[in-house]
Amino acid sequence: MTESFRRSGEYPQGQQHAQSSYPGTPEAGDAFPPPPAYDPPQPVNAAPGSAMWPAPTPEGSPAPPARRRRVRGPLGLLAAVAIAAAAVGGGTAYAFQELTGKQSTSASAGTSVVPTSQKGTVSGVAAAVSPAIVEINATSNAGSSTGSGVVITSDGEIVTNNHVVSGASTVKVRTSDGKTYTAEVVGTDAKKDLALIKLKNASGLKTASLGDSDNVKVGDEVVAIGSPEGLTGTVTSGIVSALDRDVTVSTDEEQQQQQGGDGRWPFEFGGQQFNGDTGSSKTTYKAIQTDASLNPGNSGGALIDMNGNIIGINSAMYSASSDSGSGSSGAGSVGLGFAIPVNTVKADLDSLRSGGTSGS
Repeated sequence: MTESFRRSGEYPQGQQHAQSSYPGTPEAGDAFPPPPAYDPPQPVNAAPGSAMWPAPTPEGSPAPPARRRRVRGPLGLLAAVAIAAAAVGGGTAYAFQELTGKQSTSASAGTSVVPTSQKGTVSGVAAAVSPAIVEINATSNAGSSTGSGVVITSDGEIVTNNHVVSGASTVKVRTSDGKTYTAEVVGTDAKKDLALIKLKNASGLKTASLGDSDNVKVGDEVVAIGSPEGLTGTVTSGIVSALDRDVTVSTDEEQQQQQGGDGRWPFEFGGQQFNGDTGSSKTTYKAIQTDASLNPGNSGGALIDMNGNIIGINSAMYSASSDSGSGSSGAGSVGLGFAIPVNTVKADLDSLRSGGTSGS
């Protein structure tokens, strides 16, 4: 039998007066130490009746009251463990993010739709989002126009620019898999240059994930997908060049349908007019500026972050025109494009679904 204390005479010379660990075993002249905060645990091999075993309660005597300190110790330990676990949990989450490069995002920002193995790549974004981008061909009395659109419901609701479909008598939509649908204009908002169209007899379409344009920062990498010059599903990339740019576009249907034969949409920025005359009926909105290549036909298409979430609807771009003085022709985009923030789109959806506004 192993005891956890020594008997008298077992200590070396000069240590006879060392105090015992527990009451009931003092040497002569020794003082009792203060009682512990709670009863010490009993060794499993202590014999009944020993100093380490509590004396039995005489028969008929009331049992001694329970000591509160016996409870406080474990509760305090549990509280400490809970606090430590919370701290470790937060640290573990942070460490996981640091090691994996993954950052948590809010529900409004959307989640990553790009496979982990392709996250942060243009090819990964293109593969994930291209099926949700369509080509739009609208015909009106003033002519025809080509633009792009973003599928937001599996049964065929599509967001595009107002200037793509405004005044159209017929609207045809081609999806990324080559299928063609007839669409009707549900609602337009010329003041925001937004429109909502709905495909007929469509189902099971791939939908886009709408992100949070409030989280966009200058310098963020972006991808643009659309149908410039009728080239369906064209992918370009760049960065966010600036935020909150004041872009002015026409709200007049006839003006919007006049493309000058080259498909360029007129707009104003920084006190200058680009791509022609915007006319007298116009509106101004805040836009995201990007250097991702945009050309005629990209209007209504998607500006996308590297997680595959839509952050804007491409709406205006500067495309160099023929120089009448030299007869030379500019070559497409010069890296000056603008997109309507997706949060503006989301805030306008209910209105568009109910018919939108008259616009002017």
